[in-house]
Amino acid sequence: MGADQPVGLAEEELLGLLRRASSELGARAWIVGGYVRDRLLGRPHLDLDIVVENGDALEVARRFARLAGAPAPVTFERFGTAQVTLPGRLVEFVAARAESYAPDSRKPDVRPATLEEDLRRRDFTVNALLMDLDGRIHDPLGGRADLEAGVLRTPAEPAQTFSDDPLRMLRAIRFAAQLGFTPAPDLLPAMRNLRARLAPPVISVERIADELRKMLTSERPKLALELLDEAGLLEVILPEVAACKGVAQTGYHTHDVFGHTLLAVAHTGPDLLLRLAALFHDVGKPATAKGDGTFLGHEEVGAEIARAALERLRFAQREIDVVTRLVRLHLRPVFYRSEWTDGAVRRLARDSGPELERLMALGRADIAASAYPAPEKLDELQARLDAVQAERPSRLEPLITGDEIMRARGIGPGPEVGRIKQKLEELVIDGDIAPERAALIDYLSKHPDL
Repeated sequence: MGADQPVGLAEEELLGLLRRASSELGARAWIVGGYVRDRLLGRPHLDLDIVVENGDALEVARRFARLAGAPAPVTFERFGTAQVTLPGRLVEFVAARAESYAPDSRKPDVRPATLEEDLRRRDFTVNALLMDLDGRIHDPLGGRADLEAGVLRTPAEPAQTFSDDPLRMLRAIRFAAQLGFTPAPDLLPAMRNLRARLAPPVISVERIADELRKMLTSERPKLALELLDEAGLLEVILPEVAACKGVAQTGYHTHDVFGHTLLAVAHTGPDLLLRLAALFHDVGKPATAKGDGTFLGHEEVGAEIARAALERLRFAQREIDVVTRLVRLHLRPVFYRSEWTDGAVRRLARDSGPELERLMALGRADIAASAYPAPEKLDELQARLDAVQAERPSRLEPLITGDEIMRARGIGPGPEVGRIKQKLEELVIDGDIAPERAALIDYLSKHPDL
């Protein structure tokens, strides 16, 4: 595992302890799933899934934990699984089993089964590869050929695999985005037929949001969104984005709002909040379209649509606040002109606050997703932003308090204090007053009508 090996058990020592634990109990254990897949792909994968034949998986887990000096396993008796936590990795044990599902649940009823039955109930053939505890690969379902071809295929009929656990539809798209794999031809039609099952109570909102996060932070977020659309799943989990399809644009735009959105996402780095902002930056356009290529106020409308969507998906409030701020401000860098005053540049820095870097990245992605002829204007804006942020004393920091205003004016608390404070701050930002408390007090005394 090279440089990605954490401090803790090396692979050979880990396999040795697993061999010892299973052999002492007369069981046979295999490593299955993502660890084997990524080992063959040369990708790091620290967690292990162990499937146990001819033995008690919980007892094997307990024996392994003792041998490894790890805490006692966390067990899930109903499902016959146990988790052992080691430094930097998680090892999960399960007995070979078959599963059946109620229509309104993805929690299975389980029964003992053969190893091949166990593999056939898994999501994809590339995740049904086995590695024995001597490090040899076993491939009963043809997963290695699919891995080499870069194809995602289900061990059983896709309709059965996805009906059993509808989250697997999103996992297929996530794996395609992460690994660059192509879904087998029968996967997307099955997803379209079963898309209604991708909703509570079968699938929790939190699980859907978790898969969406992984898609957006993958190397191919645009591919993920395209596959979601092709599979009919986009309108189920992101109807606000699906509504952008077919909304025409003019000017420098080369695509409809949906196509432009996908390009903007593709031009961002793997920062979840930035990619969410790119995803939602134009969702206000369908509601504000006038039919003439204008979308007046779409940034404000879009910010509220983004807020509602992220609340529905149960993102953290801090994440929601960042994304909605970026959506609300996304036009400011795009509309920059050299004629802007330093005051206008300072206002952009002030209004963006700690999200200025993300906002500039969003502006660059927005421009890159069109045929705008002068993207270098954002380099000029960045240089001016750097200059106003470096000013000392800063014109961006509050320099006077409400109490000081009340004392200087001889007035009590009320909205007048806030109005005066805001006016003074604007005068400082515009360069009309020196950024010093004494200068502001002096200005107050000389301008009683302020």
